[in-house]
Amino acid sequence: MLGLDKKDTTLLIVVAVLALFAPFLLNPFPTESALAQFNAGYPDLMQRFVIFGIFAIGFNILFGLTGYLSFGHAAFLGVGSYAAVWMFKLLGYNVVPGIILSVIVAGVFALLIGFISLRRSGIYFSILTLAFAQMSFAMAYSVLTPITNGETGLQVYSSDNPLFQTATDPNVPHLFGLVMRESYTMKVGAWSFSFNNGYYLCAILMLVAFYISIRIFRSPFGLMLRAVKSNQQRMNYTGLSARPYTLAAFVISGMYAGLAGGLLASMDPLAGAERMQWTASGEVVLMTILGGAGTLIGPVLGAGFIKYFENIFSKINESTLHGWFSWLPDPIEDPLVWLLEHFIGGGWALTLGTLFMLVVIFLPGGLVEGGQRIGRLISGKSRGTEDETGKPAATSHPAE
Repeated sequence: MLGLDKKDTTLLIVVAVLALFAPFLLNPFPTESALAQFNAGYPDLMQRFVIFGIFAIGFNILFGLTGYLSFGHAAFLGVGSYAAVWMFKLLGYNVVPGIILSVIVAGVFALLIGFISLRRSGIYFSILTLAFAQMSFAMAYSVLTPITNGETGLQVYSSDNPLFQTATDPNVPHLFGLVMRESYTMKVGAWSFSFNNGYYLCAILMLVAFYISIRIFRSPFGLMLRAVKSNQQRMNYTGLSARPYTLAAFVISGMYAGLAGGLLASMDPLAGAERMQWTASGEVVLMTILGGAGTLIGPVLGAGFIKYFENIFSKINESTLHGWFSWLPDPIEDPLVWLLEHFIGGGWALTLGTLFMLVVIFLPGGLVEGGQRIGRLISGKSRGTEDETGKPAATSHPAE
């Protein structure tokens, strides 16, 4: 289907089911229960799951296939956001032109940075991309204030008067009149499920981005990128230049980041320089490695994993912990809460760092490798059970 083999088609269908039914899957606990704070099925968080999934999918095309580690991909995320907001300010609030412009501008910017950075490889390439990203952040924060609005951030105002905005159009980001912020809430017993217009736009675009990623991985172009990662020197000896392929991968990856930035601005029409900081670039590296660099679904899993911890664990505070462990005696409850509060709330990054170290040490292939190990373990047990119970008793015990 769609030019994919059976295995890739199945994977695409699985991702589609997870994305389209996320409002149900991410709200497993009743709304009024004590565990409801672990639900993640609200629009803002679901949007971030898929948007940063797009960001990580694009980064994986560069890092997972070529082995080139970029520490500056947040620059393309920020440029995409600025381009989309400017489109809203100048033309109108329809998200389509803004998203298209964000992809184009990020692609051009990636072409310029990649043309220079790819003259080096290894750690030197990583440092160059980090330097370009930090220069972009500094320029957006101060030098280009008339364009970026500096530390305040670029946003839309009622006084902007876009060129194609009419009195009947919504005064917020929309898709041909379908407002991105609008949600429909469905009550089913003690559960509540939210269906948001903006989320489903992002989810559909993520599926398109995921499909394109599969086609790239399975194409001759993808094989050339794998050759670069495997042994670039040997590839050069054959008379093939790796640079056009790596530059193309860098630009495609930057366009994915620009799409993610444009979607962030489409969901919330605000663009700030903080999206271009090195921490944002490091975050997408963590997402890709944690999920499984070089795998198809790994970056999506890594993005969802990190964004879940960032938004859910950061909301747990000391009073919540005391409520959970109130049944314990005070001499046990207080030290336990004191210990755990360093891993939640403002210290959620400590939990994430610990989990990341465990994954890197015990699951070098990321969450995907963990899933594969569990699958092999289950299938191994199943085969063992069949061998023991499926054979006749006379075969196992000939004397009988």
